[in-house]
Amino acid sequence: MPKQKNHSFSDKIIKILKEDFGQKYQDIFDKSWLIQYLNIKTRSADSGSKARGSFANIYAIYVLVEDYIKNGFNKKGNYKNYDGAKFVDLFTRQRKLPFGQKLQNHALNHRLNEEFKKYFPTSKHLPIIRDVTTNKYWFNENLLIVSIGKKKINTAETIIKIIDSYVGVKQSSFETFIKACEEITKLQSVDSNKAIKFIKDLLAQNVDARIFEIVSYSILKYYYHDQIVYFGFSQKNIDKHNLILYKTGRTNANDGGIDFVMKPLGKFFQVTETIDVHKFFLDIDKIERYPITFVVKSEKSKEELLKKMKENAEEIYSIKSIVKKYMDCIEEIINIPMIIERLDTAVKNGYTKSIIHEIVLQSKVEFNLIEDEDNSEDELGEE
Repeated sequence: MPKQKNHSFSDKIIKILKEDFGQKYQDIFDKSWLIQYLNIKTRSADSGSKARGSFANIYAIYVLVEDYIKNGFNKKGNYKNYDGAKFVDLFTRQRKLPFGQKLQNHALNHRLNEEFKKYFPTSKHLPIIRDVTTNKYWFNENLLIVSIGKKKINTAETIIKIIDSYVGVKQSSFETFIKACEEITKLQSVDSNKAIKFIKDLLAQNVDARIFEIVSYSILKYYYHDQIVYFGFSQKNIDKHNLILYKTGRTNANDGGIDFVMKPLGKFFQVTETIDVHKFFLDIDKIERYPITFVVKSEKSKEELLKKMKENAEEIYSIKSIVKKYMDCIEEIINIPMIIERLDTAVKNGYTKSIIHEIVLQSKVEFNLIEDEDNSEDELGEE
């Protein structure tokens, strides 16, 4: 088993192992592939709200191990005769967990197994066993049972405790972040510079992708808010419209590559952390090569970003006409410096408080501290 790096949450894992297994805790930690995997996946636990959290693969483990315990297999054995858990039950349960409301089915179907194999290529076992004909699922019991000498120890309940502890830390972190936003909202009339610095700090490159998307949206919404266009079906009937930016759903959602839409221009925005042309062009293909604006979490100039993208595209696609078609679909690149410029404009127009309020609102929805109106189960089907 490869040697794993410890981090702040590793101490919490060790504490749980000590409580459950006493002096055997280190052997359990060292010999369990699954606990080693959770140790990797919980690195962000104490890194604050700006650190990316990992929930999809962890929750795939959680719901299957929870089902295993619920049916008493950790006590009575005989799991090999179990007819399996239903996909719909597992998927519904995932979405009821904290931060899980918009999780999709990818982790259950392949991503957990793929990532586990990446970290532990010599392991004979993968976490999820799936029967595609019956759509039933099992957790690989071999990863739950650790052999210490001649004794076999079932770690199922410990796995649940570790995940519960991780989720608790992340919840506390995000709730602290929300409270900080709310405090800044109250104080912004007294110290507006502090409020503006707080917003700008949320645009740093180490910020969680979800928070970056939320903050970008909040700024751009009020940047465009006072801009006016004129539309009509005839010269005699021209109406005045304010530009309105809409957030199309949760961050990281499978929504066809569209994060924001602007009315009435029909302008599409996609937020991204990378300038990988494969990712960019995939997003363009999803919307039938409709012009799209990319909001990029980068300090590089838009000229540098476009140049790098074109160079990468030319390396991948040898046909210039194909490269040109894709590059022509990039309507605009908005980088971090441009977002900050637009923040400054919105602040001058008196929207500091509104931007912070929007960040709080969107964060509460994103992290399930309040419910949004969209609670559909339209992603329940198979991948």
